Amino acid sequence: MKSLTQLENKKVLVLGLAKSGEAASRLLAKLGAIVTVNDGKPFDENPSAQALLEEGIKVICGSHPIELLDEDFELLVKNPGIRYDNPMVMGALEKGIPVWTEVELAYLVSEAPIIGITGSNGKTTTTTMIAEVLNAAGQSALLSGNIGFPASEVVQEATAADTLVMELSSFQLMGVDRFHPHIAVITNLMPTHIDYHGTFEDYVAAKWNLQNHMTAEDFVVLNFNQDLAKKLAAQTQATVVPFSTTEKVDGAYLENGVLYFKGESVMQAQEIGVPGSHNIENALATIAVAKLSGVSNDTIRTTLSAFGGVKHRLQYVTEIDGVVFYNDSKSTNILATQKALSGFDNSKVILIAGGLDRGNEFDELVPDITGLKEMVILGESAVRVKRAADKAGVPYVDAKDVADAAQLAFEHADAGDVVLLSPANASWDMYKNFEVRGDEFIATVEALKG
Repeated sequence: MKSLTQLENKKVLVLGLAKSGEAASRLLAKLGAIVTVNDGKPFDENPSAQALLEEGIKVICGSHPIELLDEDFELLVKNPGIRYDNPMVMGALEKGIPVWTEVELAYLVSEAPIIGITGSNGKTTTTTMIAEVLNAAGQSALLSGNIGFPASEVVQEATAADTLVMELSSFQLMGVDRFHPHIAVITNLMPTHIDYHGTFEDYVAAKWNLQNHMTAEDFVVLNFNQDLAKKLAAQTQATVVPFSTTEKVDGAYLENGVLYFKGESVMQAQEIGVPGSHNIENALATIAVAKLSGVSNDTIRTTLSAFGGVKHRLQYVTEIDGVVFYNDSKSTNILATQKALSGFDNSKVILIAGGLDRGNEFDELVPDITGLKEMVILGESAVRVKRAADKAGVPYVDAKDVADAAQLAFEHADAGDVVLLSPANASWDMYKNFEVRGDEFIATVEALKG
C-alpha cells in the first residue's frame, strides 16, 4: 500500500458505515487522518460503530446532525447508497468539501493495477469470470469493490504483483476524482437506478466516470451490441476494445457459435459453464480482458467451461427428481430476468417472480415469458406481474413468500423442468436484500431435497 501524506492530520468525515464505511474509516485512520464517523443506526445497535470506537475512532450515531459540518472537515467519504440530495452531502458540497466514495481512496493508495468493471447487468458475473481466468493463469487477481469486498480493505494487503478486479456501481463512480483503472469494462447500459440519478443521461454519466483519466495506453472494453456504447467509444482517450454477439468487431465476438478474439478462435459458445445469451456477452468481455492480459486460449477455455456462476446470479442450486433449480435472486429488474430466461426452453420453466412495487408495469417482459409452463407470483408487485402473465397467456399461482413459492413450483414441476427464481423486482418489500431472498430459496430447495 502506498503512503498518502495528503490526508495526514486532515479532518475527514465518514458518512454511513456498512462494510465500505467501516473499511474506509480504518484505512483513513491508518493514513493518519483525524476520522469522525457518522451513522444513522443507534450506537447500541451498531457493532461496527462500537468496534471503531474501541479502536480510537470518533463515532456519532443515531442521527445526522447538520451542525457536524461546522467542524472544519477537509473531506467527506460517503457510503455509496447515500444520495447526493442528502442534507449532509449537500451541506458538504456547499462548503466546498470534496465528497468521495471509498473506491477513490483505495485507488490513491493502491500499488496494484486496477481492472474496473461496471454496467447495468452482468457486472458481478463478469468480475468473477475475469478474476477466475486471471488466477488460473497465475496472475493473482483480487476481487474487490461492489462485489462484497470493500476496495479500501483489499488494497491494504495488495502489492504491485497483484491486480485488483473491482466491481463498481454507478453510486460509487459518482464519488471518484482521480480514479484510473488500466482496463475498464462496461457490460451494458440500461435505464436503472433512475430514482437515484434522476435521468438515464445522468446515470450513464456516472458510469462513464470510470474512464475519465484513462489514456491511449489503457483499454476500455465496450458492448457494441448497443449503439450507445458505439457513441461513447468516440468520447474516450482510452483504446477501445469492443465485444459483440451480433457483428464481427475488432475485439471479441460471436460467429457461428464460436467465440473469437481478433480473428482467433478461443472457444465454443456452448462450452461456457453457465446458460444464457447474457453469459455469452459476459464471456466475451472476459475474453477481451484476458487476452489484453496475456492469458492463453487454453486457460480461458478451461476456466470458462468450469465456471459455475455467481451466488444469486443464475446460480445452479441442485436437481431433485429431474427438476433443476436456479437461483437468480439478483435479477432485480426486467432486463436481468429477460436475459436469464434466454438460456432456457420456456415450455420447461416455472418462473418465480415479483417483489417490490416501483410502480412500473411489466409489458416489456411479455414476449419473454410467453410459453412458460407456469409462473409463481409474489410480493407487492404481484398485481402488475399477473397482468403481464395474462397478456402472455401464462398460468400462475400465488405465493406468500419465496419459501412457499419454491415448494409450490416443485409440486407443479415434472422431470425435465426448471424452477427459476428470477424476480424482475427488488426484494425490499419482503427481504432485507436479494441475498437474503436467494438464501431462503436455496434453504427451501435443500430442505425439499432432504
